[in-house]
Amino acid sequence: MASQEPQLASQETGEKSQEPVVAAMPVASFKYSNRVVLKSILERNDGGLGLVGQRVVIGGWVKSSKEEKKESLPPPPPPPVADDERSGPASPKDVSCVEILQTRIPFFGSIMKVLCGPANYPIREKLEDVRPAASRPPSPSIVLLVVSDGSCVAGLRVVVDSSLALPSQIMPTGTCILAEGVIRQPSVQGNHAIEFKAEKVLHIGTVDQDKYLLSTKRIPLESLRDCSHFRPRTTTVASVMRIRSALTSASHTFFQNNEFLHVQVPIITSTDCDGFSEKFQVTTLFGKEGKLGEPNAKDTEGVSLEVVKAAIKEKSSLVEELKRSDSNKEALITAVQDLRKANELASQLEAREKSKQRTSLKTDTVKIPKDFFSSQTYLTVSGRLHLESYACALGNVYSFGPRFCADRTVSTKQAAEMWMVEIEMAFSQLEDAIKCAEDYLKFICKWVLEDCAEDMHFVSKRIDKMSIDRLQSMISSSFEKISYTEAVDALKKVTGKIFETKLEWGVALTPEHLSYLADEIYKRPLIVYNYPKGTKPFYIRVNADGKTVAAFDMIVPKVGKLVTGSQNEERINVLETRIKESGLPREQYEWYLDLRRHGTVRHSGFSFGFDLMVLFITGLIDVRDVIPFPRSFGKANY
Repeated sequence: MASQEPQLASQETGEKSQEPVVAAMPVASFKYSNRVVLKSILERNDGGLGLVGQRVVIGGWVKSSKEEKKESLPPPPPPPVADDERSGPASPKDVSCVEILQTRIPFFGSIMKVLCGPANYPIREKLEDVRPAASRPPSPSIVLLVVSDGSCVAGLRVVVDSSLALPSQIMPTGTCILAEGVIRQPSVQGNHAIEFKAEKVLHIGTVDQDKYLLSTKRIPLESLRDCSHFRPRTTTVASVMRIRSALTSASHTFFQNNEFLHVQVPIITSTDCDGFSEKFQVTTLFGKEGKLGEPNAKDTEGVSLEVVKAAIKEKSSLVEELKRSDSNKEALITAVQDLRKANELASQLEAREKSKQRTSLKTDTVKIPKDFFSSQTYLTVSGRLHLESYACALGNVYSFGPRFCADRTVSTKQAAEMWMVEIEMAFSQLEDAIKCAEDYLKFICKWVLEDCAEDMHFVSKRIDKMSIDRLQSMISSSFEKISYTEAVDALKKVTGKIFETKLEWGVALTPEHLSYLADEIYKRPLIVYNYPKGTKPFYIRVNADGKTVAAFDMIVPKVGKLVTGSQNEERINVLETRIKESGLPREQYEWYLDLRRHGTVRHSGFSFGFDLMVLFITGLIDVRDVIPFPRSFGKANY
């Protein structure tokens, strides 16, 4: 077995090194290719110095580049002249001392011409390369690249000789390169502790600089949203995605360690989980209410085609009279507009009549297509109701996935598709859900600080200098707990600040109210509980006062509401009353009522805004900048 002790080795750099160099310790290649992931080189405790001398294959995308010309080599010495050539007659190649002086020193040559007159031997002029530039061999150079493969913040300095690849091919930003070579220390000390000397270039993925968006430096994040397929190549978005990945691992680890079971809830549902949310309807019948371009039946209801045609006749006569009189131009313009609208309405009514006739003719012979599902279905807004089914059988369950909201409100904290972590616990009450949410939040903050140290350093340096302090404060501080009533009283005492929504007891607290409570009044993470029942979904347990429900919101600085949770109603009679008061179709919730009819239990849980947590950690402003492929009102490009 080979010794594990470091061994001495010499570097060959054209001549023997004067100092011994520690032999490189092996670095493992990625399991599913022969490439070494750059993180395993650059994030070592020694900065990669322990790998000097090791031959590896690396790959990545060019972040920056520079070309350096090699120094011109001295001309080779003239070949030795044989003795017999020296004694023979003068060769045409022989050059006299005078000729040397004349060709090497032009001024001396001019003097000789004046003093001695024309000589009987030719004067050799200095030779110049008159070949066109395109046919000349390129000047030898070295290309210095900074390459990133997305595994870490830092990039690896890669040295490529122009004899291995054309500089014009490998230098553009975004070029993909795969190369084999040796890790070494730079000859000149700089920002890089090590560099990679390429000896073979195995692949080059070229870039069209004129069309590649990232060729331009410092592109605003809002501009990058329109090219989601390229933006992870930027350092900022790459760091955000690594933090998202760490948060995902942390979330699963926390719940698995605390005896929760992972349950996948459906994305398509027939139940309105909140009871008042804007929903995306799922259908396979495009234009079920009428084909694109047909009139809306509500707009033309009760309007007769004959009446419209009679009005068109009268308006046409009026237009002709006004044209002849030429006295009231404004009246003529108005009459023409009225006539145009009447004609458009008549066309719509005629199209509707023809559509009805076609439908009546085909009813007996053609079956009207049915939708994919027998009842109206929607993209799920929340998975908590479905989780209750499994909590009532398995105890503690959680889900992690996308949730959808068709709200057209434009907000930096909201998108049409956002990922949520949702939990449900049997045999638990409101206080248990609050405690679980606190522990979970502290756990993932600590995880990110430990697992994403380099990314957090970049975030604090380039995005938000308080990001690390904010996470550390979240871990160490306790949460302030106030009731909804106390929150309203605190906000009413605020002077010098006018809120957009007038605040009275029973009014839902807006994001503006909640953010002001956490950022300005209490200046720490905050939990508001016991909301008026009219401001929360129907399934939340009604408190003894009959006015409030056992719900809570967790508010954090910069982001606002991060967690919303509750103890859910286990009493069937109270739940039936709440469904009726909310005006919801009871048949949609019979399965939910069954959980109360058969083996009911007290239970609680919460929904955690995963994307908002990434926003909180990174200090970015818009949630669309932390979602890999954001979907928002009017925007779904991919």
